[in-house]
Amino acid sequence: MTATASPSPTPTTPSATPRDLELHRAALTGHCYRMLGSAAEADDAVQETMVRAWRALGRFEGRASLRTWLTRIATRVCLDALADRSRRMRSTERAPEGTVDDVLTVVPDGEWIEPIPDVCVLPTDADPSELASLRQSIRLAFVAVLQHLPPRQRAALLLTEILGWPAAEVAESLETSVAAVNSAVQRARATLATRDLGQASTPLSPTQSAALAQYVDAFERYDVDALTALLHHDATLSMPPYTLWLRGHPAIHTWLLGRGAGCRGSRLLPTAACGSPAFGQYRPKPDGGHQAWALVVLEFVGDRIAGWTSFLDVGAVFPRFGLPAELP
Repeated sequence: MTATASPSPTPTTPSATPRDLELHRAALTGHCYRMLGSAAEADDAVQETMVRAWRALGRFEGRASLRTWLTRIATRVCLDALADRSRRMRSTERAPEGTVDDVLTVVPDGEWIEPIPDVCVLPTDADPSELASLRQSIRLAFVAVLQHLPPRQRAALLLTEILGWPAAEVAESLETSVAAVNSAVQRARATLATRDLGQASTPLSPTQSAALAQYVDAFERYDVDALTALLHHDATLSMPPYTLWLRGHPAIHTWLLGRGAGCRGSRLLPTAACGSPAFGQYRPKPDGGHQAWALVVLEFVGDRIAGWTSFLDVGAVFPRFGLPAELP
């Protein structure tokens, strides 16, 4: 009697739900933000990633984690988006150092590095050391330098250096060879080495925290001498979407007492943007109360503020940070 062979088990596809995909939204948003330099474009890229993932979920075999699979899709979405547009940049890259008397020129929003809330890009399941690394990787200075890299070189660097993928996995994701990935990462590192990225503490040191509290107090009292004393000697002040930017105590001091004097009487609401301390700034209204004016992002070098960026497009920025348009 011939034994009947039992049927081979049918391969099963790991099950995942929309909720499972959503658990990875913050990590994907951070990756897309580093790739694109734009909070709005990162949101769009993540949404497209979710749509593609849901349609392809039946082909997800579970050989990699769900987050890794989603990141592969997100990387392809970002590379598609970068294929037909120029890089974003900061004020300090777009124009030479200005003076307090320069004409204010506006550049379209789509050409600027945009700020992003920390809460949107830092996964809640990350350990403290991973969080510190991720905060460093969304700093304005770092994201701006990333935009100098060709898109595929940028992706290779982020996947290996920030996400810790082995070169073989990156090569599979980018449909290239391990040698090409290693070469791209080496070239990217060389580019980063030519740029001054500073080194921010995450979290802030006690001295930096004290300086931040002094900044808030001096700003709300509008004590310009005290404010400039908190700045690094060659600190920069920029105000996207204006191309004008200033460097150093004398220029910033003169600006704050001159063309920037409308900020006198402002109030600040704390938040966190791009791995750095940030504030919603509200200028006084003639009829009482305060209205949204700028999202202020501060970057430290040592114990002094080295970068002061005021993003003035409050209509787009404040809702993203959950900041109100007015204060009573």
